[in-house]
Amino acid sequence: MKMALNRRLSFFLVLLFIVGFGFSLLPQKTQAQEKSLVLIVGTVIDRQEVPVEGAQVELLGGNTGELLSEALTQANGRFALRVPDIIPDQLSVRIHRAHFQDDMFQMSERDVEHLRAGETISLANITLPRVINQAFWLATAIFVGVLIFIGTGRMHNTLAALAGASLILIISYLSYPLNQNWYIFDFPISLTYIDWNVIFLIMGMMIFIAVVENTGIFQWLAFMAFRVSGGRLLLLMLILMIIAGVASAFLDNVTTMLLMAPITIQIALSLGINPLVLLIPEVLASNVVGISTLIGTPTNILIGSYAHLSFTDFLVNLTPGVMLAFIGLVLYSFLIFRKDLAASPNLSPLLEKKLAESGKITDPVNLKKAGWVGLGMLLLFIFGENLNMPPSVTALVGATALLVWIRPNVEEMIEAVDWTTLVFFMSLFIVVGAIQEVGLISLIAEGISWLVGDSLVLAMMIIIWFSAILSTVVANIPFTAAMLPVIGYLTLTIPGAESNVLFYCLSVGAAMGGNGSLIGASANMVTSGIAERAGYPITYAYFLRKGFPALLITVGLATIWLLIRFL
Repeated sequence: MKMALNRRLSFFLVLLFIVGFGFSLLPQKTQAQEKSLVLIVGTVIDRQEVPVEGAQVELLGGNTGELLSEALTQANGRFALRVPDIIPDQLSVRIHRAHFQDDMFQMSERDVEHLRAGETISLANITLPRVINQAFWLATAIFVGVLIFIGTGRMHNTLAALAGASLILIISYLSYPLNQNWYIFDFPISLTYIDWNVIFLIMGMMIFIAVVENTGIFQWLAFMAFRVSGGRLLLLMLILMIIAGVASAFLDNVTTMLLMAPITIQIALSLGINPLVLLIPEVLASNVVGISTLIGTPTNILIGSYAHLSFTDFLVNLTPGVMLAFIGLVLYSFLIFRKDLAASPNLSPLLEKKLAESGKITDPVNLKKAGWVGLGMLLLFIFGENLNMPPSVTALVGATALLVWIRPNVEEMIEAVDWTTLVFFMSLFIVVGAIQEVGLISLIAEGISWLVGDSLVLAMMIIIWFSAILSTVVANIPFTAAMLPVIGYLTLTIPGAESNVLFYCLSVGAAMGGNGSLIGASANMVTSGIAERAGYPITYAYFLRKGFPALLITVGLATIWLLIRFL
């Protein structure tokens, strides 16, 4: 009995020790912490009333300017400075941010009294003017250089963007020992400008497409277009344009042309006609119809991620205008190629058999599985916004589910990802982020804002046609990436633009404007490369003659729809 009592007492003492030791580990409130926290809060903005992130805010005290506390502004421009327990008679606040003018102001005696009384002081918005220094001109020159190398083809797109990003970073780090006015941004800040939602969305779709294209579905569709047309060239061109357009609405237009162009060339040669008669309308249709969905063009992926536009947003607001533009494009294509399409082809049974062999579905089992996964992805693209699910998650989940289901060679599937394109996008984001960091984007936004004033119609017309015309000389992907912050600012400042109409205007102008020249869209250059390898090169002048009128027709019709839809 006594031993049992001793055991219980020992257990109780051990338990009491453990509980006491645990409480001793908890943070104890000091006398200073028990006092209410006194803060100075405020917001730092630029002249366009856009929040300035990463500005260093310092609280200085006394005649000597002793540093009392400091903080960095957040993404919304807000900061909170903690006030020390002992508050000197003189307080001042200093704000510093690279590429902005420093600001410093003295706090009034009344504010000091309120702080000593334990009250939090909320300052009025602090506006920092931009500084145009050597870093501004360096970043601008590098950006223009990248555009020139991409536009002229003197350097591969990815290499040009990667060289530009590397040059920006090495100049920034050399600025410390040489000239601090060269500083643009450091590596951690450059990473904040990369839109990872875009990167993972493209990567996920590439993995999914790698599985689909191995089934032979696109080659089968092209051959069926030939069979359905019965050799009637006008009908064949129409069917191929529809296939290319619809495919580009759910795949990106570059992939669509990579898959369809080879079989289209085979069909054209078998019929004894110039392959360009079918290829040019195909790629024009791909660029036009692709903008009806979020994932149809690289420019839409950029716009959707930046403006938080969903798959449904693009479908509802752009599809009717796209259909109107497509009808205009079909009529135009019939008109300019009518002589080539009036011929009566004579296809031998041997050639038809060869086409049938190259147009077979090679893996129907995996095609069926990809169809079910693709349907699930489409539903998530449409309804995932209700779950706040970004498109990149849908793409990654769909790609992973398909890989788990069919169990392919994972290394082959990973190799199928176009890492060159992903590096291009990441490098491009850094280059565009540099001109945004130094203030070039802000100056462009101010200029357009001054030009359009409060007129939404004028802003729409300028964005659409400026984007369309400029996309004929500048590749539309880097152009779109550079214009997104400009459109974001105009959306906040122009009455009526809160409907995101200006982002749709950018989508129409940049994508349909890509039809204006050979270098206007990536799909154009991909198609040109395939045609050249087949012995039918597409010259810049030839594409300009066929494509620029198509630009005027399609952009004009889409503009009419946007004015009707949003005004």
